Amino acid sequence: MLYYYLEHQKDVIVRRTRFELNKALDRAHIVEGLRIALNNIDEVIKTIRKSQSTDEARNNLMAKFGLSEKQAQAILDMRLQKLTGLEREKLEEEYKMLLEKIEYYRSVLADEQKVLDIIKEEISVIKDKYSDERRTEISIFEDNLEIEDLIADEDVVITISHQGYIKRMPADTYKSQKRGGKGITAVSTKEEDFVEHLFITTTHNYLLFFTNKGKVYRLKVYEIPESGRQARGIPIVNLLYTDSEETITTVIPVKEFTEGLYLLAATKQGIVKKTPLIEYDSSRKDGIIAINLNEDDELISVQLTNGEQDVILVTRKGMAIRFKEEDVRPMGRTAKGVKGISLDEDDYLVGMEIATADAQLLVVTEKGYGKRTPLSEYRVQTRGGKGVITLRTTKKNGLLIGAKVVKDQEEVMIISKEGIIIRLEVNDISSMGRSTQGILLMRVDEEDEVVALARVVAEE
Repeated sequence: MLYYYLEHQKDVIVRRTRFELNKALDRAHIVEGLRIALNNIDEVIKTIRKSQSTDEARNNLMAKFGLSEKQAQAILDMRLQKLTGLEREKLEEEYKMLLEKIEYYRSVLADEQKVLDIIKEEISVIKDKYSDERRTEISIFEDNLEIEDLIADEDVVITISHQGYIKRMPADTYKSQKRGGKGITAVSTKEEDFVEHLFITTTHNYLLFFTNKGKVYRLKVYEIPESGRQARGIPIVNLLYTDSEETITTVIPVKEFTEGLYLLAATKQGIVKKTPLIEYDSSRKDGIIAINLNEDDELISVQLTNGEQDVILVTRKGMAIRFKEEDVRPMGRTAKGVKGISLDEDDYLVGMEIATADAQLLVVTEKGYGKRTPLSEYRVQTRGGKGVITLRTTKKNGLLIGAKVVKDQEEVMIISKEGIIIRLEVNDISSMGRSTQGILLMRVDEEDEVVALARVVAEE
């Protein structure tokens, strides 16, 4: 291998030197012609002026001064600035350097040892430039390579739109900016769509997708196609083996399935269930059961918790209950759960949120009314009770469609059945007591009604 490598390097050096020699000889030939012209400049000018055409001038120069066609053409192309003393000195210096190069190239081609010395010198340069520690481990053991082993573990941004489009971008898409900058647009969405979830995670982490049918699907982040900043992404359903009637209700990023973390699930019929996160460590492509649902029940929300937080449930008829998560004992993945709130016969759950400090509960009704209420007004109760009034529902304001725990500076979207969307800053929504009716946030036609409330992740 060394022998043929060196033979190849010798061939490279010889061919390169021969090329450089021919280039130097060609240039030296031209420079020699220019030197003749400068040494006989008066005669050259006289000859050119007497000629009737360029061809005649070229031929007369060749005949009178013994020049080649290339040399004569170079003299005709010569600019007047070449006649200055400084330019003449540069030409003489160039000619001297060309002669030295020609002598060197000829000596290399005539002496194999000089060729080997060049190879040695060039290899030393490579060695100095790339002489860091070996990065590849050479082992006698054969390991099974997974696709993941070939993918760099790097920070990425995942965005999910309200209409279910997902994409992955490198984290450095968002370059650090000084306060007051305009920011950059994260994703190009349809006018009626918007970014509802944004996660900063890594390519080797997981995303858990929970559906209304009580199933959970798992993807590695690197399995989500990478897209450009302005791209819309692809529908989540294209990546998961979901049924046609299943819809994604919650997406949760998970680094690893460890002890001490829980997934708290809530259903439309007011059932809650807390399951250790570690029980969801399954790679089945067709999903696994997250909760066994009663007939006509649906999974509406899932939260990742540490088992010690306060939970707040909100119902369609304006009731809310706040209780300690510790009141829900951990149970298996396929268990049905326990009662989180007692519901009237025609009532059902519209939201589950984790109560956080200095936050407020935002509720919105089907007729576009809404309000914020400090979470401090919701006393902690025992799980399973009827709760307290969070909004007094009437024919005027309608029944609740959603609830979110919000803080100042955040934004929300309110969406109607007819596809009308209004984007509001939380600060612009009045803060009121629990038993009030709220104020009008969005005007809807008589045939229309509000169907969804979503927290917005800023696109900039």
